[in-house]
Amino acid sequence: MDSLHALDEIRLNFSPNNLYALNIAIAFVMFGVALEIKLEHFGKLLKNPMSAFIGVFSQFLMLPFLTFLLILLLRNYLTPTMALGMILVSACPGGNISNFISSLAKGNVALSISLTAIATLGAIFFTPLNFAFWGKMTINFFSSQDPAMILRPIHIDPYQMFQTVIIILGIPLILGIFINTKFSKLTSLVVKPIKQISILLFAAIVIIALVKNFDYFIIAIGYIFLIVLVHNAMALGSGYFLGYVARRPMVDRKTIAIETGIQNSGLALVLIFNPNIFSPDLELGGMAIIAAWWGIWHIIAGLTIAGIWSRVSISSKENIKVKG
Repeated sequence: MDSLHALDEIRLNFSPNNLYALNIAIAFVMFGVALEIKLEHFGKLLKNPMSAFIGVFSQFLMLPFLTFLLILLLRNYLTPTMALGMILVSACPGGNISNFISSLAKGNVALSISLTAIATLGAIFFTPLNFAFWGKMTINFFSSQDPAMILRPIHIDPYQMFQTVIIILGIPLILGIFINTKFSKLTSLVVKPIKQISILLFAAIVIIALVKNFDYFIIAIGYIFLIVLVHNAMALGSGYFLGYVARRPMVDRKTIAIETGIQNSGLALVLIFNPNIFSPDLELGGMAIIAAWWGIWHIIAGLTIAGIWSRVSISSKENIKVKG
């Protein structure tokens, strides 16, 4: 455990300017996502709500709960802040590439976009509430196991988190939907390059941060690789299983799984490095590294599973046939 706790003591090279750039990048990414969202997507949810309801339930209720259970199971291999990193990632909305992954996997793209819309809007409330609730449960659990494990109490401020999520998600979402609704022809021309630029901008910031902290990354990857892999696999698998239990069509199961397993870890990093939410004096290296590696790994896992699912077609009786 001493070597694990060493991860928490890592002070990542992440300046206020880096945080400012990451804030802008995430807001721009969400603006690009919102440009593909129309008010009619919310109307479609009302007409055929079951798959959307399952998707929202899977992402905002089941995933944080299962994450907490996974933390209990892996408690001997986690520090408290690593566990909090897992909770925070699970409390975030779907990642900005989930629609792209669903398209590659031949899932229900309309459902994916609809779930992105409702999840992004719902995250304004659910992300702070879920993290406050499950984060407190996690801190209390580790404190009860070993009071010395948390030398300085970690205070979670839901108000500050709510305020940050409003700025990073809420404003770009409303602005993007408004522009798409009022200027649909202009939007159709600019949406693709804006999404491409936003994702490249975000990727560039992450790569720069990784290069600046590469030595720390090499030290940490041996500890977090399997943890993030198991956590992400659980998210993907639980989303698919819930869709299967609810007797959703295969295309919807794929999409629900992807929306549950592709999380906005960039938002998690923004929240972790916000000094108004977490004091800079706290040792949160494990938390930040979990969120950062999740952002890389879920792309690898998403593309892999999309490659497999893209070769699977479904007959009218839901029999699986793999293309030659």
